[in-house]
Amino acid sequence: MVAANEHMLFIKKGLCLMQHKQSGFTLIEISIAMAVIGLLITLTIKGREMVENSRAKSLANDFRDIQVALFGYQDRFHALPGDDPAASANLSTGSTPIHNGNGNLRIEGNLNPLMSESFFLWQHVRLAGFLSGTIDPGANNYVPLNSSGGKLGVSDISASPIKGMSGGYIICSDNISGRLVKQLDMMLDDGNTAGGAMRVSHANDGGEPLPTSNIIESDFYLACLST
Repeated sequence: MVAANEHMLFIKKGLCLMQHKQSGFTLIEISIAMAVIGLLITLTIKGREMVENSRAKSLANDFRDIQVALFGYQDRFHALPGDDPAASANLSTGSTPIHNGNGNLRIEGNLNPLMSESFFLWQHVRLAGFLSGTIDPGANNYVPLNSSGGKLGVSDISASPIKGMSGGYIICSDNISGRLVKQLDMMLDDGNTAGGAMRVSHANDGGEPLPTSNIIESDFYLACLST
């Protein structure tokens, strides 16, 4: 009888141990799970940073490439693209007409209005081989877009959509997120979105330059660089 009781007691202890083991995760299992979750979060954040850094570099390269195109055109033809009065003679093409500027040393037009020098600038720098893209002003993709889907534009400083800018002419890029536009200003200027060579204002409309502290990362903005 005693042996039977001891046997039953042994079985009950075994069952208790099994139930205890199956009731939850061990500390090692929890540690491994937390490590995996932490790694996934880190990889997600790093991946996002890499994507944003890539987009910021693309936006910065737009400004640099356009600057090179403007200076290169002036050096070669002694005229501003878009404003070049001898563009049809300086540039060769097939059946697409080449539009001459008025030669007053200004790139006229706000930003890409039809039939303006700002609009025909893209045809001139592309025909000269400084930028890629269609030379047909009637094409839907004639005006270039940045990596955020916003339009790029060049114009005389007097037509700047952002107030208070100085220099000869401006290069603008629209529809840039607040997170990226702050990074862009640090890459190309002084990080102060309300001063310096690059200034930032409201997307599409422009207006007064906005201080860096007022930039909302989830909103979208227009950035212009004077040169």
